[in-house]
Amino acid sequence: MAHALRLGARGMGRTWPNPAVGCVLVRDGRVLGRGWTQPGGRPHAETMALAQAGDATGATAYVTLEPCAHHGHTPPCAEALIAARVARVVTALTDPDPRVSGRGHAMLRAAGIAVTEGVLADAARAANTGFLQRVLGGTPHVTLKLAVTLDGRIANAAGASRWITGPAARRQVHAQRATHDAVMVGIGTVLADDPDLTVRDLGMSNQPLRIVIDSHLRLPPDSRLVRTARAVPVWVCHAEGTPIPTGLQDKGLTLIPCATDPDGRINIYDALQRLASAGLTRVFCEGGGTLAASLIAGGHAAEIIAFSAGRVFGSNGTPAVGPLAGSPTLFAPEYQLSHVQVTGDDVLHIWHRRGGPY
Repeated sequence: MAHALRLGARGMGRTWPNPAVGCVLVRDGRVLGRGWTQPGGRPHAETMALAQAGDATGATAYVTLEPCAHHGHTPPCAEALIAARVARVVTALTDPDPRVSGRGHAMLRAAGIAVTEGVLADAARAANTGFLQRVLGGTPHVTLKLAVTLDGRIANAAGASRWITGPAARRQVHAQRATHDAVMVGIGTVLADDPDLTVRDLGMSNQPLRIVIDSHLRLPPDSRLVRTARAVPVWVCHAEGTPIPTGLQDKGLTLIPCATDPDGRINIYDALQRLASAGLTRVFCEGGGTLAASLIAGGHAAEIIAFSAGRVFGSNGTPAVGPLAGSPTLFAPEYQLSHVQVTGDDVLHIWHRRGGPY
């Protein structure tokens, strides 16, 4: 199962709206076939492993998520395992999708196949948190990335922010982008930095899509994002009723109207719900302090990846997180440290929200 989980991780950021599943087929102590969900969500891990095995009669299948039991773009994987005459199926998690949710296990048992559930369930839950969050919570799993000085600033008094961290940390950010379905920023970041938001220097053929939170559609037509929108998709979350500027028409952008808060800003919960409805499971946020505050205050930043650099900008620099508007005076979201690593001249620390739902 541990090997199946490692295989599943190969599809992270490439399989949405499907989960990144891994499968290993074993018989008489020998691995017959291995598979993981392919880009775009098809073929599924079980199908790939069975094709590699050829003859899987009497084998045990280790699968990180309950085999699907419904007809979608492909036949049910539970039926494929039955047809292959495997003797046993070991799974880590029950699929929470209402179309499956125990039906796959039931189909296997009805066919006389032994089923063992819950093996390495915690590890599988962590690996599939994006899929679980989308299905059970109606929003994607959001990872908030911060690159800050020792005093928690993301820009100096003049607004300059490149580069706070060194090359090793920036390369790590690209690796993190690659494991997510999408990279998200606010319009302030676009106007200040004109970012590209692609994964570079890692040999990636598949890129995460780019998302901009832009209430009033101020996205410049000559920005890097707009100029490259036909090559790598760009989704823009804007306020409902906002007129589409001529310069943004017919540029290949996907425009997503969203509800707004009383201050006219995008309601981040509504935006995340719409992104989940479109199939996104994992979103990597690299926005500025305003967007970071919205995500944290709303309880949507499930994970924070922070890089600390040995620089100090002082109190007139831009803070990493803006005011937590609408929160009680004593409100202080709690995160639990899960990883610390020296990355070049910087320090990476990863935090997870306490009491996460899954």
